[in-house]
Amino acid sequence: MEYIIVMDSCGERTEKMKQDERVVPAPLTMQVDEFSFIDDDTFDQADFLKKIADSPNCPKSACPSPDYYKEAFARSTERAYAVTLSAELSGSYNSAMLARDLLLEERPDMKVHVFNSRSASIGETLITLKIQECEEAGMSFEQTVETVEAYIDGQNTYFVLEDLETLRKNGRLSNIKAFLASALKIKPVMGSTPEGSIVQLDQARGINKALVKMVSYLTEQVERPEEKILAISHCHCYDRGVMVRDAILDKIKVKDVILLDTAGISTMYANDGGIILAI
Repeated sequence: MEYIIVMDSCGERTEKMKQDERVVPAPLTMQVDEFSFIDDDTFDQADFLKKIADSPNCPKSACPSPDYYKEAFARSTERAYAVTLSAELSGSYNSAMLARDLLLEERPDMKVHVFNSRSASIGETLITLKIQECEEAGMSFEQTVETVEAYIDGQNTYFVLEDLETLRKNGRLSNIKAFLASALKIKPVMGSTPEGSIVQLDQARGINKALVKMVSYLTEQVERPEEKILAISHCHCYDRGVMVRDAILDKIKVKDVILLDTAGISTMYANDGGIILAI
């Protein structure tokens, strides 16, 4: 194959991506107490969510090894790309960069670029689609890298969570704040910074009001939406995802829409009922 795109498993794959041997998933692993999960086609979302809900402990994750990335890159004869979870949130980017350096020592003629998505979940999906678009348009490796990095600069990611327990367990929310938010039904509206870390944009009482605010943030900030793909991932709440999609499309016109269920790592952070948007 002339090129390979390795996307870590925080990014959701479309059905078309699953059928394309040039799009290679790099699975992360997850641990809930004594139970281990691999974020691949064997992932059981319902069982994972139940074990998270039953455990007082924070679920943990581990990124793909440099060896895994290196072997995946090596499947290509000429060009390889990686798309990883934000470097601010995971070691996946650093693992892929190390793999790149190791491969180039052995095959200096290869061209390899690792994209720090500065996003997660469905944001990675859009970046992978952009790489494919550039390759199919016949762009050079250098043009593709430049075009996709510019695309990442202009991408926005937002999310609203139904359940704050994972954030509480991993220390991003204090016990008191999480308790009060739960008792008062306060739902934060979150987004990504330009550097790829998480920031709270707003909050609302009740999930539906929070989703309305998230829709407003997206539709007010997006530029030239008719040229862009709207991507939505939902954690075990398809109807809610459809509702958000329709609310956005009532306000703006977009090039296309993708609606997918969350994979394992996204499920771990979004938790049951979470919605993630990227455009």
